[in-house]
Amino acid sequence: MTAADWAEEAVGLLLQRVGETAEQEGHRFPLYADPADGHWTTTGRGSWAGGFWAGLLWLRARHTGSGAARAAAAAATARLAPWADADTATRGLILWYGTALATGDEAAGALRERAATAALGGWDSWLGLVPWGAALGGPRLRARADGVPGLVPLLASAGPDGQAAAAAHLHRHLDLCVPRAAGRRPTPAWRWEGQVGWVAEPDPEPGWTRGEAWLLLAVADGLLWAVGPHRRAGGSHGREDGPDGHRDQPRWRTDRLTEVAEQLLDSRAFLTGPLVPLARAHHPDGPLDTSAAAITAVALLKLALVPGAAWTSACAARAQAVLHRLAHAHLTRPGGFRPAGMLIDGCYDPHSGTAVRHELVWGDFFLALGLSALLGRVDLRQV
Repeated sequence: MTAADWAEEAVGLLLQRVGETAEQEGHRFPLYADPADGHWTTTGRGSWAGGFWAGLLWLRARHTGSGAARAAAAAATARLAPWADADTATRGLILWYGTALATGDEAAGALRERAATAALGGWDSWLGLVPWGAALGGPRLRARADGVPGLVPLLASAGPDGQAAAAAHLHRHLDLCVPRAAGRRPTPAWRWEGQVGWVAEPDPEPGWTRGEAWLLLAVADGLLWAVGPHRRAGGSHGREDGPDGHRDQPRWRTDRLTEVAEQLLDSRAFLTGPLVPLARAHHPDGPLDTSAAAITAVALLKLALVPGAAWTSACAARAQAVLHRLAHAHLTRPGGFRPAGMLIDGCYDPHSGTAVRHELVWGDFFLALGLSALLGRVDLRQV
């Protein structure tokens, strides 16, 4: 079976599952599903993962060409509108991935622009980032690895000021989360404590592999923006006025982004070791996280698109190997006791024990996105 054959089969199963879920759950957003029977736990507003459901619906519309599928995707995207003004850095996850695949949909494009403007309005010039926010609970002045992916391209879509904010937001998180010392794992969560400064939070802890995958994805997005056609001439390395007129906010620093990408690729076994990582690297008896693997595959495919990078062929080959493993070893098939097209063995929150071996909507999304890119149906420079 060729790569096209198995990828086609896998994405077909995933999108069949999407269609069945859409019929079963109506206007609610699926979050995670029980691996025993495929029953979804859902939310009314989508929470931080709602954009991945809308993204899956847009992928289904692309693959099927169905007007009804497109209408369902547009309706789900419209239901994400309240998140545009919510105080949360996960606006990037919600409103970038929920709209980026909605080619030609004016309402989705307008929502994305509104969300980008609102995110830029949340920029904190003192901290040099858009804070994690209070919409999901807890202190708002935090920086987390999952507050970077999605928000980088969302901010960058808001013109020159947005690109300045996106670059600074990414670089500030990398400076906090990715230690320069060799052998140390990223620290994924930080809290601002006034005169004390940034203090590392205990949960999620270093070794949270999905957090590491989020960082790799954000670095890949930063590199593609830095070297891609969106970049303004002469603006990729220097410093210029940021969104509040200050000149201390960096533009894309491709040398630093390349350094971090190489560090993550080398030290975090993204190119070697298990194709599907443990949810927590320091807990060898704990569950795997297929969603971390799917995010990693997309990040690697994006890195393979960076012009002139030394890692291009290695990243492309590894991404295909990860997608193949997920499709063959963790995607349910027809004829079993549970629905086909479930990417199981995803781990939502190992610390609390929530959905530790389940189907996760973002795992499904990134697997479907990676397979679609492998089949040439999605340009990852646009998503």
